[in-house]
Amino acid sequence: MPVSPDAFEKLGLFYLGAAIDRSGELQIDHPILYDARDLTTHAVALGMTGSGKTGLGIALIEEALLDGVPVIAIDPKGDMGNLLLQFPGLSAAEFEPWIDEGEASRNGRTRAEHAHFMADLWRKGLADWGEGPARIEALKKSADFRVYTPGSSAGRPLSPLASLSAPSEAVRNDAEALRDRVSGSVAGLLTLVGVDADTTASREAVLLAAILGQAWQAGNSLDFPGLIRQVQSPSMTQIGVFDLETFYPGKDRFAFALKLNAFLASPAGATWMQGEGINIGRLLAGEGGKPALSVISIAHLDEQQRMFFVTLLLNELLAWSRTQPGTTTLRAILYMDELFGYLPPVAMPPSKKPLLSLLKQARASGLGLCLATQNPADLDYKALSNIGTWFMGRLQTERDKIRVLDGLEQVGGEQTLSRSELGDLLSGLDKRQFLVRNVHEDAPVLMQVRWVMSYLAGPLNKSGIQRLGQGGKSTATQPEPAKAPEMPKAHTESPPALPPGIQQRYLRFTGAGSPLYRPTVGAHVTLHFANAGLDVDSWTEKTLVADLDSKAGVTLWDDAVAVDAEVLDEAVPGARFAALPAGSVGPKSPGKWQSLLKTTLYKDHQMTLWRCSSLKLVSTVGETREEFAMRVNEQGREARDLAVEKLRARYTPKLQRLGERIRTAEQRVEKEEARQEQQAMSTAVSIGSTVIGALFGRKLSSAGNISRAGAAIRSASRASGKTQDIRQAREKVDDLVEELGALNEELQTRPLALKTSDAPSIEEKSVAPRKADISISGLGVVWKPWILREDGVIEKGW
Repeated sequence: MPVSPDAFEKLGLFYLGAAIDRSGELQIDHPILYDARDLTTHAVALGMTGSGKTGLGIALIEEALLDGVPVIAIDPKGDMGNLLLQFPGLSAAEFEPWIDEGEASRNGRTRAEHAHFMADLWRKGLADWGEGPARIEALKKSADFRVYTPGSSAGRPLSPLASLSAPSEAVRNDAEALRDRVSGSVAGLLTLVGVDADTTASREAVLLAAILGQAWQAGNSLDFPGLIRQVQSPSMTQIGVFDLETFYPGKDRFAFALKLNAFLASPAGATWMQGEGINIGRLLAGEGGKPALSVISIAHLDEQQRMFFVTLLLNELLAWSRTQPGTTTLRAILYMDELFGYLPPVAMPPSKKPLLSLLKQARASGLGLCLATQNPADLDYKALSNIGTWFMGRLQTERDKIRVLDGLEQVGGEQTLSRSELGDLLSGLDKRQFLVRNVHEDAPVLMQVRWVMSYLAGPLNKSGIQRLGQGGKSTATQPEPAKAPEMPKAHTESPPALPPGIQQRYLRFTGAGSPLYRPTVGAHVTLHFANAGLDVDSWTEKTLVADLDSKAGVTLWDDAVAVDAEVLDEAVPGARFAALPAGSVGPKSPGKWQSLLKTTLYKDHQMTLWRCSSLKLVSTVGETREEFAMRVNEQGREARDLAVEKLRARYTPKLQRLGERIRTAEQRVEKEEARQEQQAMSTAVSIGSTVIGALFGRKLSSAGNISRAGAAIRSASRASGKTQDIRQAREKVDDLVEELGALNEELQTRPLALKTSDAPSIEEKSVAPRKADISISGLGVVWKPWILREDGVIEKGW
């Protein structure tokens, strides 16, 4: 009989599967509910190919998204993209585009016939587990689903090299955190460009660490071309106790710079410069504040590229986690589908240090790691002593089983089963079956993973990921290219002469060859935003540039844009210059520009903040609406978890007292019949635990449902009425059962109210800069470099 949704739709609990008893029989009406907060102590899934690890991981991620928890999934094999294959209609037409013709042929079916077969299979499988179209639709609406492909444009490009962004102020003020961030980035960079260098002792590593450390400590970001220039001409003159030329002579630095430049100029290097930079907040926050599932597919990368990207991503996650306030609620999940090579027991690849740090420290910020691998030998068991939940599936060899048992002993904790008993359980596992050892539970349990809502089409290659975009998932979106101006045909080889008192400067050119400069008006501005009611007091600096136009008048600065490029005093040798628009620059221009700019800054350059009045929350400076909405959702989950804990604390003693009173009443039956005594006693004991499990599901081994509680109550009534001698006891039991039923109804209503309460509203607030504190400097003509290609196309050059 299919399980009822009432059995598993619980607050903060993940429906992962159903229990298996010691005889091996599946108890589908006994769902396994995993407390989301247990994942803050991390989880690992072990099992050979075909054991069902992918299904387990997908089930866990589906539950997390339904509960409002965002997920970053590192996908080395291409399986996690299946999470975007959700078909609420469960129709053959939805399945058919994703049917493998080879698989259909091997089964003697056409593509269309196999689509009908799979649709029927999924419909029946979901129904058996109490799921259906409504739950798939809820999953589809619960999150923003994306697939990123670093180093490729098949999905959303992700570029860790476009900008080597400076870490947050919190990280910069933490010497150890900054040092870890620098060393991790250096290790990843050297791995990517193919430099086999010791990250602690080589000249290359030390120089890069010095360059990045100096820039980031000052809050400055670097791009890859800028990093190459810094290698050639570092801003420091000394490394340790040696002067720069002694430690790393200019000739050798030039050779290293050439190697870096060769990578940048290669086709592979060019792909790494495409797309948005790594921003953990954006990876977790979906549109409108929904949680995001960010599947990061790295199946198309070679081993060096994978190690580089994973190392940088882990360091970004570590830096992000250190800036988050403490919580006991699960804030986000990092899922890694194949751990091989990233956390080995002996070697020290660049990824190992940030992984170790995350396993030790991420719990405090509510970041849970879920790691999966085939071979237990891939894992550093000392590191995994920080992991609280082990999902152990079918293993390939007896040696693998011994390693797992050794690992469990190293993890420690109370063991209710002996080593031989655990070994016997591991030996008997079938596909999709796992032995679950959770430090937050009293004993290990056997479970079978539920039927997942996402269609498991197998690993998705680049073309499959591209088809996800065509199917309505906007995964192939790329940033809009910089809008190139229409350039005059006439150019000069030197900038035009300007009236006295008007300075001209140049944005740093980051391209190759000789640029073509176009004139703009620019200035460096400092703004002070202060509002006591919104608890904001912030200074902001930025460089603004606007197109020069003699007809612009009071609208001169309306379309001004902020640029991150460095402003220099000299142009690139050999550059060409477009002419100034006629009448755009005159002796009185600076005064006019400044007056107009000050007015525009006060009127149009206001700071946008977001406020949630009900939770008394205000966004931080630079926090997007999506990121703030995620924070509001986190506060809501924290409040929900606290409310559920209060309900547990309040009602569990009442349930226990009722159980004791029912037991006392039924003890009068003991004198009549041993069989009746056994039935009555077992019923009385089951009532309390069944109701607690039905409403809260805290224990894996006691997660039941309301119908089971009702059955226990009815059984109690039948048992108490079998002899006339206990008629009075029956009346007493009936009264207690009625009281228990009322308590059941109250307990069902209260968590439902927590689940269905309206989401807090978010309002936009604008803060204007203080007029008296507006500061403008460096006002003048600023030349923007463009690249004029041979085919006549103009590209951005800064």
